[in-house]
Amino acid sequence: MEHVAVIGSSWGDEGKGKIVDYLCRDSDIIVRYQGGNNAGHTIVVEGRKFVFHLLPSGILQPGKLNVIGNGVVVDPGLLLEELAALKGEKLGALKVSEYATMIMPWHRVLDGIEGGKVGTTGRGIGPAYESKINRLGFKIGELLDFETFSKKLAERLEEANWLLQNKYKTSQLNLKEMIEQFRGYANALAPMITNTSLLLAKAMRDGKRIMFEGAQGTLLDVDYGSYPFVTSSNPSIGGLYTGTGIRPRNVKAIGIVKAYATRVGNGPFPTELKEEIGKHLQDKGHEFGATTGRPRRCGWLDLVLLKYSTDVNGFDGFALTKLDVLSGLPKVNVAVGYKVGNKTSENLLSMYDMERAEPVFKELPGWSEDISKCRKFEELPKNCRDYVTFIEKTTGVPVKYIGIGPGREELIVR
Repeated sequence: MEHVAVIGSSWGDEGKGKIVDYLCRDSDIIVRYQGGNNAGHTIVVEGRKFVFHLLPSGILQPGKLNVIGNGVVVDPGLLLEELAALKGEKLGALKVSEYATMIMPWHRVLDGIEGGKVGTTGRGIGPAYESKINRLGFKIGELLDFETFSKKLAERLEEANWLLQNKYKTSQLNLKEMIEQFRGYANALAPMITNTSLLLAKAMRDGKRIMFEGAQGTLLDVDYGSYPFVTSSNPSIGGLYTGTGIRPRNVKAIGIVKAYATRVGNGPFPTELKEEIGKHLQDKGHEFGATTGRPRRCGWLDLVLLKYSTDVNGFDGFALTKLDVLSGLPKVNVAVGYKVGNKTSENLLSMYDMERAEPVFKELPGWSEDISKCRKFEELPKNCRDYVTFIEKTTGVPVKYIGIGPGREELIVR
């Protein structure tokens, strides 16, 4: 039984939600394996737009089981808000790992103070992961023994309030209010909490097909990304294993690639376009963060970084999204190398090259035709097909899926 992993190849915002929504039709279980509500996965169904921050993108598929793995940090209040917003929709089932770390109220406060240096979303994700590594975190499963949880909460909140008052000079958080708040979370989430590692292991033995959904992208990976301007988890394929507690034997890794490059927040971006074309891509592509609303920085597709991401993840195929946004441009540039000092290379030699790299571009002819009605690769304009083929030849990875619009049906499958 072949399983599928959908992984962002860049700095996130590549359009993973749309591809997961399509591919999960052939899967029995959809698993989110890392990140938190700093993610924003957008799905358009019959003209209606849904944005999920914690819920797996398969939640709109009735009959499917959706799982939030132990590698995710969960804001329980926001998770319940997302579910409440879908009231009346036909949904799949949801299970949450008892080992998933919770984002606590003081994590959000701390992130709002400290996270600005690297451009975080301020949702508490970094501090929650920090508490996890420091063995000071709260696991969702602890809510099932609420008396013990309340005692631990009182101890941790005392420490957090001391820090907020003495180091950051901010107001303290109220213990009584917090206990009642989490009591409500415990009652609502209890039916969903389980050991998802055991659940998934049994599902594999039973021949179920699983789809693994990453958040953010490889270039934001805390170990393999543009450090320190990264997220606090592993969006790359390694996060699949640590974030689910299982080892699927046969996994096809699909790298999600936007037809041009975008980045939210601070950090190096070699192909960034700061003039008219960058603004054009931002407007036409509606490049504003699904989680924060912040405008995304836009630039040309960087095949140097895409080859690096491919090496890290071992991609078996690409899903190329938002190709329609490039329609109407007389020419399209693609980075095929970096010049760093006196050296020029077609490959990334060091992640720190991005800080000082001058991209070497290959200019390709653009196309003016509207491609949103195309459903076969052969129906695309020649210059458009050549653009896709150039990506394949340069990276050595086939483009299996091509997004030519935001809707579910606006996809070419090869």
